[in-house]
Amino acid sequence: MTGPLIVGLGEAMVLFQPADGLALAACETASVHVAGAELNLLAAAARAGVRAAFCSRVGADPFGERVLSAAAGLGVETGLVVVDPGRPTGLFAKDTRADGARRVHYYRAGSAASAMDSADADRALAADPVLVAVSGLTAALGDGPRLAVERLARLAAARGVHLAMDPNLRPGLPPIVDVLRGLLPLTRFLLLGIDEAGPLLGAEEPQEVFRLASAAGVGEVVLKAGADGCWHHGDDGRPEHLPAAATRVVDPVGAGDAFAGAYLAARLQRIGPRGAAWLGSQFAAGVIAAPGDTEGLPSPAAATELLAAAPVL
Repeated sequence: MTGPLIVGLGEAMVLFQPADGLALAACETASVHVAGAELNLLAAAARAGVRAAFCSRVGADPFGERVLSAAAGLGVETGLVVVDPGRPTGLFAKDTRADGARRVHYYRAGSAASAMDSADADRALAADPVLVAVSGLTAALGDGPRLAVERLARLAAARGVHLAMDPNLRPGLPPIVDVLRGLLPLTRFLLLGIDEAGPLLGAEEPQEVFRLASAAGVGEVVLKAGADGCWHHGDDGRPEHLPAAATRVVDPVGAGDAFAGAYLAARLQRIGPRGAAWLGSQFAAGVIAAPGDTEGLPSPAAATELLAAAPVL
């Protein structure tokens, strides 16, 4: 594949989730997947027609092999992934409660990706990307990953490389809001959930979110609101609402990443914010309707048809 290159810096892990509909404590079988916010984003971007490369570290173990194999199978380049023989690949498990709510249990302390540092940022930029994608999840992994995210953002801005940021705030991870606020003036594309807008920007009303983000130096905003759809930049620069495309919900995890990857890929292919948001919503709807984080992505042929159908504005 030729064309613009997106590089995502982050951690991918092996995911275990019950395959028999029971909770983790009672299940007898589990399905195995590979997931991670940046890898999910890159998989959607690759499916939407751009080159995508993953910059990370994995352990020299079967789980690391699985991450590399899964990424390659999703069309994501893995030449920027370093294999660390001294640290393991991270794992996590997804639990389903009786009321249908889902809880995720992480086993990533001391993982290979948690040891990322400035060298990983330099390696990402050495690939000569058009856009780099980061998230608060990576910045919250520890001092090394945080420094890598900050260095990547600064160097990208200095070299004219677009920065896309998804806050991906998680209650169970260390506070990272101040770090992300510091990156806002360097951010070309800010893709955030409406529940993250308050902590990051101090507002949740779309027009105020867009105003505050612009005042902070952000180039373009997409405000994701789950079942309520999203807000994107309209022709006059004000937020314009787009309803969600999802009609069936099986597993919502990964939908925001799929939206972001498709949106960014569309923008790099000169599709306007409205068309990019429409494409992102179509990708997200497929992911929501299937278990796992990337299993619901459209097939390459279906993705090509969606790209052709996307409004150009």
